[in-house]
Amino acid sequence: MKTGLFKKLQYVKAYRENRQEVATYVLNNPGLFNDLLHYCFDPDPEISYKSCWILEFVCKEKLDWLLPSLDYFIENIRSLKHDSAIRPCAKICELLCEAYFKKKPSKTKRSLRATHLEQLSEINFDWLINDEKVATKAYAMHSLFLLGKKIDWIHPELKKVLEQNFSVHSAAYKARARHILDKL
Repeated sequence: MKTGLFKKLQYVKAYRENRQEVATYVLNNPGLFNDLLHYCFDPDPEISYKSCWILEFVCKEKLDWLLPSLDYFIENIRSLKHDSAIRPCAKICELLCEAYFKKKPSKTKRSLRATHLEQLSEINFDWLINDEKVATKAYAMHSLFLLGKKIDWIHPELKKVLEQNFSVHSAAYKARARHILDKL
């Protein structure tokens, strides 16, 4: 039986206001979060990417909701193929990395284990070197920069990849790469 959330997801459009409306519905009904997370990896690409859009908005407000399902999320994001699903998940990975590397203690720091950090670094390198959209690559660069503060092999590899690919990418890619290279 499909839930009310599933029906709402079928009618989601790319408009920010429309995505925010469904995200607010989930935020007001926390019991729907696990359904939303599972819809992100639905075999139907349209339900999958629309769910990922909403998950991004929800995680911006309630990232802690994702923490009990980190294993599921991280294991399944590799299976995403649609650009419209990958981009919001790359943003969620960036949110996780930002929360982990904040100075004060947090639930995210307590929840992300070394294996999660390794998996996130592999996934983000895949996004960076594969044929993904610029926004996904930009989120991956920033996530990898942060992860490199904890995992020593990342910064040298990130620098090498950014320098090798600098000349063949768009102005947006170059701007983010330059910003990250300046920090390295």
